Amino acid sequence: MTHCVWDDLVGQRRAIGHLRRAVETGTVSHAYLFVGPTGSGKKSAARALACALFCAADGCGACPACRRARAGTHPDLHMVSPEGVAEYLIAQVREIIHDVHLKPIEAPYKVYVFDDVGRLKSEAANAFLKTLEEPPADVVVVLIADDYDDVLPTIASRCQVVRFAPVATGTARALVIERTGASEGEARAALAAADGVIPRAIDLLRSPGRRNARAAILGVLKRLVVMDGHDVLLAARALLAEVRAPVEEVKSAQADELDEARDFLTRGAASDIEKRHKRELTAREREGVTELMSVTESWLRDCLVMARGAPELVDNADAADATAEIAVVLSVPAAIKALDAVRTARSRIAYNVSPQLAVEAMLFDIQEVLRCPR
Repeated sequence: MTHCVWDDLVGQRRAIGHLRRAVETGTVSHAYLFVGPTGSGKKSAARALACALFCAADGCGACPACRRARAGTHPDLHMVSPEGVAEYLIAQVREIIHDVHLKPIEAPYKVYVFDDVGRLKSEAANAFLKTLEEPPADVVVVLIADDYDDVLPTIASRCQVVRFAPVATGTARALVIERTGASEGEARAALAAADGVIPRAIDLLRSPGRRNARAAILGVLKRLVVMDGHDVLLAARALLAEVRAPVEEVKSAQADELDEARDFLTRGAASDIEKRHKRELTAREREGVTELMSVTESWLRDCLVMARGAPELVDNADAADATAEIAVVLSVPAAIKALDAVRTARSRIAYNVSPQLAVEAMLFDIQEVLRCPR
């Protein structure tokens, strides 16, 4: 049986069947709202839809157009994230509106994928309504949200809603193992670091820089209880340097892409690719800080489940020695307080607090709990 891009999406038969039929019958909507929990494959489905629209074989998965769309490097696939502290900026949306009306560079369509569209609000949302309702015929817009109720009704009502179900933990783990050859323990740890997002977990296992960053985070957490204040400040700085280091891997891949394409691109198209590269680097830096939080959160959960006598639920088996020591004396209220420190750090970063300050405060708060775990 011929493999195609849709076959890579697990646990979403209804959603994928709907999208695949729309492509095959030429009834693709001008605007979709993909709704479902983190890790359910919404972004992967958006990239698969782009492949199917760009590819002469409706998403073969093997041609250059499919490979680049799946990697997020196709010039006619635009992955968009909020640039504001708490929401999309109106200037950002106006720039996209202008871009929407330009012709595709290579493919028969342009696809715009808006992440976290619950943060598309007020002025920016109002500015985008007409474009969302009546984009050019060669444009497809995909909006992504974890919860339908997070999206403004005026935005949601202009889209065809596609719902994604949670992917079973065992299914996600099996897919990561199949794609990477990782052990079950490695797959479990990678999914914990990636908040259950399968492609991110696979990328983590394939990236030496990201694996090193995860090891560094766990190393700091193991030593945190014996650090003094100066050590904690140095550790926060070192961890942020570690999670940003894999950006160099992205830069190298981007340089190769631009070198390959430069000979046949116009100056404007090359400029567009450079802008996209800059956005990708910003997103990767943000993702690195998110992974720092996720690894920390998963390790604290490990301490909690081990304290409750459920070691089979531990995600970070390679840190089990330190986890077991803490679990002996850790109370449930203390564990919850430490987990709240991570959530607070996430919230601070979302509101544009310096990652350095947010991580420092988080480590000090967790250290206080670990020193007084009752």
